[in-house]
Amino acid sequence: MLIVFPIGLWVFSLACDLIRLAGASGNAWITVAYYSMVGALIGALCAAVPGLIDLIYYKGGAAPVKKIALTHMTINLIVVALYAINIWLRADEPSSKGASMSIPVLLSILGVGLLCVSGWLGGQRVHVYWGGRGRSRIAAFGTVRCSGNQASIQTSPHTSHLVGKRVW
Repeated sequence: MLIVFPIGLWVFSLACDLIRLAGASGNAWITVAYYSMVGALIGALCAAVPGLIDLIYYKGGAAPVKKIALTHMTINLIVVALYAINIWLRADEPSSKGASMSIPVLLSILGVGLLCVSGWLGGQRVHVYWGGRGRSRIAAFGTVRCSGNQASIQTSPHTSHLVGKRVW
């Protein structure tokens, strides 16, 4: 689960920037934000390798899964590019930035917002579509029958004991 490190570090770097902008004295918060971004960028590049392998060897399954995976990857690449630019803007001397922090902070806010969208898409792919193995979690427990505005689940003999229980 490599993704938790870049996500956590990018959110933490934004929190450090906001603390500094809120009036915290000294430049330590800006320096911590900078190095958090660098660590997150390295972590994101490490996490991209298994993600790319997963995408390359995807065999099919539920129709929207490939589109979700490609959108998820595209957004993640945009986030990596935003943070690479953000790091470059801060690279001269991370602790000497003061009033000139508006563009980097806006890039951080945009990056974290895009991370939320990408995270939701990744969650859809894994938790709703079982990573693309061709069935949804509901369908795994039986057949979903829809009629008008009502839906019912007809369970299989092997999964009837799971109905009404939280299983994910």
